[in-house]
Amino acid sequence: MAHARYPVSVLTTKAPRQLGLDRTFLKRLMFSVVLLALLTALAWVLTATRVIDLAVADNATQSKLYTEWARGNVVLMIRHGERCDRSANPCLGSPDGITLNGSQTAAAVGLGLRRLGLDNARLVASPLTRTQQTADFISGRIVPTQSWIEDCDSGFKDAVLAHKKPLENLVLITHSGCIDHFQRKMGVIAWQRDSAYTQAFFVKVDGKQAPRIIGSLDAMDWGKLPGPQSN
Repeated sequence: MAHARYPVSVLTTKAPRQLGLDRTFLKRLMFSVVLLALLTALAWVLTATRVIDLAVADNATQSKLYTEWARGNVVLMIRHGERCDRSANPCLGSPDGITLNGSQTAAAVGLGLRRLGLDNARLVASPLTRTQQTADFISGRIVPTQSWIEDCDSGFKDAVLAHKKPLENLVLITHSGCIDHFQRKMGVIAWQRDSAYTQAFFVKVDGKQAPRIIGSLDAMDWGKLPGPQSN
C-alpha cells in the first residue's frame, strides 16, 4: 500500500488558508471596481454641462446674455404655456390649447422679451394649438409656424442649428421634449434638464464656435433681469 506523499495535517491546513487568500483577493478586487465606478461617476458629474438660472445674482451679466443677444448670436427656446388638457385651471379655448393662466405667463414672457429687444429676432412656433397660442401671446401678433419645431427627436438640435441665421436671434416656441433632446445633446446632466411651462432656455450660436448654453429663465423671473443697459 502506497503511503501519502505529504502528511494529512498539511493538506487539511493548507486548503482553508488558500481559500482565505482567494476571498481576500476577491474582496480587494470588488472594492477596486466599486471605487473606480464611483470616481468615474464623480468625474462625470463634475464635468457635466450645467444650466444656470439667469435670474440669480448677476448670472445674466456674467453669462454675456446681453452681449450675445445684441450680436444676434442667440437661440432662445421657450416651452408652451400651461396645457388645458392637463390642468384644472380654466381653459383659454379649445382643450388642445393652453389655460388662461398659461396665456398670462406667456404675455409676461413677451414683456421681458421686448425689454431684451426684438428688433433683431425671428419668432417661429410649433404648429400645435398650445404652441401657437403661446407664441401669439408672447409676440402680441400672429407668429408663423414650422413643423420641424415639433419634431422632438434626436435630430432636433441639428435642425435648430441649421435654421439659425447669422446675426439674427432665433426664438422658438416649442415643447419640453424638444428642449430636453437639445439639452441632452449638449451634455446636460439628467437632473439639470428641465423645462417648466413658458420657461426660456438660451443658447449661444454664432456659427464659429460650438454652441454654448447661456442659461434658463422661468416665466415670472424676467422682471429680475437687470436689463441690457446695466450690462
